[in-house]
Amino acid sequence: MLKHIIPLLAVFFLFSCAGLPDNTSSKSYAMSKSQESQLTMALDEERRLLGLNNDDALMMLLEDGVDAFVARVSLINAAQKSVDLQYYQYHSDLSGGLLTAALWQAAERGVRIRLLVDDMDLAGKDIDIAKLTAHPNFEVRIFNPFLRDKRRTRQFITGFGSVTRRMHNKTFTVDSSISILGGRNIGDQYYGAHSDVAFGDLDIAFTGGVVQEVQTSFDLYWNSEITYGINLLNDYQPSKNDLKEVGQTLQSFIEEHRDSQYAQALRENDLISLVKKDIVNEYTGNAEVLYDDPLKVVSSREKTEYHLTPKLRPYVNNAKDELVIVSPYFVPGDEGVALFGDLVKKGVTVRILTNSMKSNDVTIVHSGYSKYRKALLALGVELYEVDSTRIDVLKKYTDKAASSTASKLTLHAKYFVIDRKVTFIGSMNLDPRSRSENTEIGVIAESEKLGAFIVKDFDSIVKDGAFKLSLKEGEIIWTQKDGDEIRTYNNDPYSSWWDRFKNGFLQWLPVESQL
Repeated sequence: MLKHIIPLLAVFFLFSCAGLPDNTSSKSYAMSKSQESQLTMALDEERRLLGLNNDDALMMLLEDGVDAFVARVSLINAAQKSVDLQYYQYHSDLSGGLLTAALWQAAERGVRIRLLVDDMDLAGKDIDIAKLTAHPNFEVRIFNPFLRDKRRTRQFITGFGSVTRRMHNKTFTVDSSISILGGRNIGDQYYGAHSDVAFGDLDIAFTGGVVQEVQTSFDLYWNSEITYGINLLNDYQPSKNDLKEVGQTLQSFIEEHRDSQYAQALRENDLISLVKKDIVNEYTGNAEVLYDDPLKVVSSREKTEYHLTPKLRPYVNNAKDELVIVSPYFVPGDEGVALFGDLVKKGVTVRILTNSMKSNDVTIVHSGYSKYRKALLALGVELYEVDSTRIDVLKKYTDKAASSTASKLTLHAKYFVIDRKVTFIGSMNLDPRSRSENTEIGVIAESEKLGAFIVKDFDSIVKDGAFKLSLKEGEIIWTQKDGDEIRTYNNDPYSSWWDRFKNGFLQWLPVESQL
């Protein structure tokens, strides 16, 4: 049946594209690394002190949300040549507003800003975005845009399988000298300041030749035929009045939030000072950036030459002793179950941490995952689920990451470690959507020190902030150590009968390929 559906989806895609204007966006490319940049010189000096050559990567792990925000904005503040950003979501909240203000100020200094955002979350925001482009140094492009003259709800139906395929990449590069990849979008929940939810997330910043690989990826997306300049998607043309208005609005926003947690953190530190104070850890080693080709979202799912996943498979297959996986949205499918089972058979310990029913912020994804739990446990896979109430775990291990008012912890970090030597950190979940639908990016880092640190952190989290799943007489039980006491649950912890009913019902829906 699938072979009949795919051509139909292609027709839907062509139909949905028919209403888009001609894409006349001009091509542009990453600037060359400039030795005149003060940031470049500071980073190169740090590399020289560590004795690194051009091929070596210097990596900085960003565990804490506030530190991850400080890293980004302080790098923008130091930029002299260029800032390239690529995100799936970009919220207009406190962190998003302050970051936008920093970008605007950089543009005022003569820095070229290229902002690439997926269109999934931009309904009704076109004019506000277009006003940013009133500045000659500020350009915004939208990936795989929806039609502006038709309701998005209708397009989700008529364009199902095409407009539902999105750019999930998250990249950030300054002066072609340093990049940040990881799980964080732009928004308060990703940087430790959401009032209700605390996100456990992870990014990695790095310098070296590998930055050019990020820039090559960015240019590929920026110049893609399905990436449109914001001004092509609506009739609004920014003016000189907008230039003045945006500048005043952003300056007022900065003044209004001068006493915010973020503003105070920026006054105290930048990325380099965080490293020098040993707040952010440094690692060295080899690194390689892996990413989907943007053609993935307009091509048959069978054209895996555009896919990231096959590039990762050899690393996983070469595991000898241990595979540690953290994936907030984890739907392995039969193929994934078989892969993990084969690894266990050859003596590899497979340990997986994902969200529990109550920590998962996407209910239907949990239903897709939960039907594979028994099979994984029966094969000998170690399975752990985050305890949504253990916000103190984030505070314990990263000091600042959890909001003091947040009532729920949810996992959002995406990484895996092979034999404590090879680490992948990026935007990719282990689910069908990341494998076949959306585009993703991540970095493979070969560093025993980094791998050992992340696994140690993993051990601490599963010990104090997660449930361990096991089988008892063919049924799943959840256990958790609390001091000297072992707590046991016979159903998904903290769930009601209604939660479990919905989870069971959703398992019957034929939507796994979209999870």
